[in-house]
Amino acid sequence: MMSTKTYIPEHYAPLLNLYDTQKAIGLLKRVFEDTLCGSLHLRRVSAPLFVEASSGLNDDLNGVERPVSFDIPAAGREAQVVHSLAKWKRMALHRYQFSVGEGLYTDMNAIRRDEELDNLHSIYVDQWDWEKVMLEQERTPDYLEDTVRRIVTAICGTLDELKWQYPQLEVELEREVAFITAQELEDLWPGLSPREREDAWVKEHPTTFLMGIGGALKSGRPHDGRAPDYDDWDLNGDLLFWNDPLQCSYELSSMGIRVSPESMDRQLTMAGCDDRRTLPFHKAVLAGELPYTIGGGIGQSRLCMLLLGSVHIGEVQASVWDKATREACAKAGIPLL
Repeated sequence: MMSTKTYIPEHYAPLLNLYDTQKAIGLLKRVFEDTLCGSLHLRRVSAPLFVEASSGLNDDLNGVERPVSFDIPAAGREAQVVHSLAKWKRMALHRYQFSVGEGLYTDMNAIRRDEELDNLHSIYVDQWDWEKVMLEQERTPDYLEDTVRRIVTAICGTLDELKWQYPQLEVELEREVAFITAQELEDLWPGLSPREREDAWVKEHPTTFLMGIGGALKSGRPHDGRAPDYDDWDLNGDLLFWNDPLQCSYELSSMGIRVSPESMDRQLTMAGCDDRRTLPFHKAVLAGELPYTIGGGIGQSRLCMLLLGSVHIGEVQASVWDKATREACAKAGIPLL
């Protein structure tokens, strides 16, 4: 069954009823937060829903998304609803004087007005944003891979707890992580699109961390867009799982070791964004005033979908949908929150 953007697999039915789904979402979030904090040594902090437009703290994602903006007459400022908190978190670690090996996490809520609506995408974004202070000499692929494995362990532990509480859940996850770079993926399938390469690889390696996203590959094109001013394009990646109900690769998290002064300098020029050098955040990074960090975002609704075996993000999140999506889900007996 197909609407404009939404696909409902044949014979699909939710594994939990509406009330148990709500209870399971609450349990999942509590268990995962506690497990992730213990694994990465994180502490919860409060985070902004919006930032000043002039601060340079908002992320421009792929460079084309329009932030939701509004004026604040009482403050005489223009504000933007955040796209993500990658830059804000690094500033917060500096302001709060976190030590090496310590980090923070927060609930990040965002509006991405230009997002296409389909099974996996909504204009409302909810994720755990986390960031951790590290040493300069730890800016290595090994450190990144160890962090990824810790996150995957926390995800699998959360699934174990959910299945103990709700034995009707049928989801299985691969606990061993396969690591591959975007260039290696292009070398394997140069004739496929980036998304087709991901599907081909992740179908055979159901838990994958795809590394090196943002810079141009041998083809002259990047695997995917990344802003030049938070992740180091050589030390970042996407955590992908195989989504069995939808039969596709499924991005759960984008993360990476953050830019050093040298890599920000290089990436700003490569991306044609040298005008950002005068913004407060960028000046602080280039001057070496901010700590070296690693961080990322883990989609809350995405994790709920994955662990509950859902096929549409509207099953685990309240948002606004087009008429065709609402009708397709209703016809298939899928309640949208």
